[in-house]
Amino acid sequence: MKLIQSFSVDHNLIVPGIFESRVDTVGGDKVTTYDIRLKKPNREPVIDVAAMHSLEHIIATYLRNDPEWKDEVIYWGPMGCLTGFYLILKGNRAPQEIYDLLLSAFKSVENSQSVPGTAPENCGHYLMHNLGMAKWYAAEFAEYLEANAGNPAIFEYPKTERLVTDDGQNFFDS
Repeated sequence: MKLIQSFSVDHNLIVPGIFESRVDTVGGDKVTTYDIRLKKPNREPVIDVAAMHSLEHIIATYLRNDPEWKDEVIYWGPMGCLTGFYLILKGNRAPQEIYDLLLSAFKSVENSQSVPGTAPENCGHYLMHNLGMAKWYAAEFAEYLEANAGNPAIFEYPKTERLVTDDGQNFFDS
């Protein structure tokens, strides 16, 4: 079975950043999935679940209301490993082209007075939110992005090297 692209990224080497995860063609149009990585996988503690949930609500609301980008946004949601988010946009832009959008989205969390969509009829787990911690994680990531804006490593995935047998089979160690 072919290894999916996100599993070909060496998670022991990835740093926080904005990465192109995959590009698909849907109905003749390109759609790009971005990996918005806030934490170093396997080396840093994951994002607190309640804070992650709050960041999901706040930033999804921000992105879907941004006048320039709202019609391009298809999806914003957390990674199962709790180290970042996926952003799916129409089209195909380099990660550097969405840097300003994401920086402003994460900076906007600081001004949030509440988490949108947290009534029982709007949210599947409306009590699981932590605005204070969401602000902390958002500020940490925004500061990191600003400090590393010129670092190509925050825009390019490290790739995992896979051994290939003489007959062309991929070898995956356990």
